[in-house]
Amino acid sequence: MASRTLAVWEHRKVVGLLVRRDLKVKYQQSVLGYAWTMLEPLALTLVYFFVFGVVLQANRGMPPGSEAYGGYVLFLVAGILPWTTFGAILSEAPRAMITHSKLITTMKVPREIFPMATVGTKFIEYLLTWPVLLIFVFALGGRFSWEGMLLWLPMAIVLTFTFGLGVTLFLASVNVLLRDVERLTRILTRLLFYGSAILFPAAMVLDADAVPGWAKTVYELNPLMGIFQMHRTVWFPGFEELTPSPLALTSAVVGSILMLVIGYWTFRRLEMSVLKEL
Repeated sequence: MASRTLAVWEHRKVVGLLVRRDLKVKYQQSVLGYAWTMLEPLALTLVYFFVFGVVLQANRGMPPGSEAYGGYVLFLVAGILPWTTFGAILSEAPRAMITHSKLITTMKVPREIFPMATVGTKFIEYLLTWPVLLIFVFALGGRFSWEGMLLWLPMAIVLTFTFGLGVTLFLASVNVLLRDVERLTRILTRLLFYGSAILFPAAMVLDADAVPGWAKTVYELNPLMGIFQMHRTVWFPGFEELTPSPLALTSAVVGSILMLVIGYWTFRRLEMSVLKEL
């Protein structure tokens, strides 16, 4: 384990080269280029605000006083931006090994590098979406707390990409041997999107009398729900309804670490079989 980690560290420059190559390929034939990184989440925000904010009135789940911090619009943006990144990770995770099959079979480097490059590319794209978020924060009169910036935000980012790397290691290896995984992932992505409190406050589910207690517990056990609540807590300090509960926080931390362990163990276990298939 230690020697493998050291080998990955020694080849870290390869990860950087793969990330730069992926970003260059993505934007080189695009007229708008980097602008798409901002336009896509903006378009999604407008659509979801109309459907959920205007038509379904999901903003009624926002706590009183939150309008002074940007209200439901900032709530949406602060959830959609990190979800766009994580959704992209889920979308590309099953093909992380297949896409790099020629390099994998010709280069003598630790194979973990290729899933790491996939996640690394999405991390850079996530950073590129920050101008959109900051524009909304300042335009809507939003605020932030130093506690959020120094505690919640770093934790949210680390857990997002820890969970994302674990998922990528798992799906990238399994999908080579069982191609149905890619199709199943598309269904899972939709389920996670609507089950992670992206479009409405978690309190709308947790406080609903029609939802049984066991279902609320399962809902909070979703690690992504706690992670996305951390992303929002930065911009809505002091609102308990928008802060992860102890169960959601524990699930986010433990679930992310567990996903990374399971993903890495599965990747190493199936590595030889994957190489033969590639």
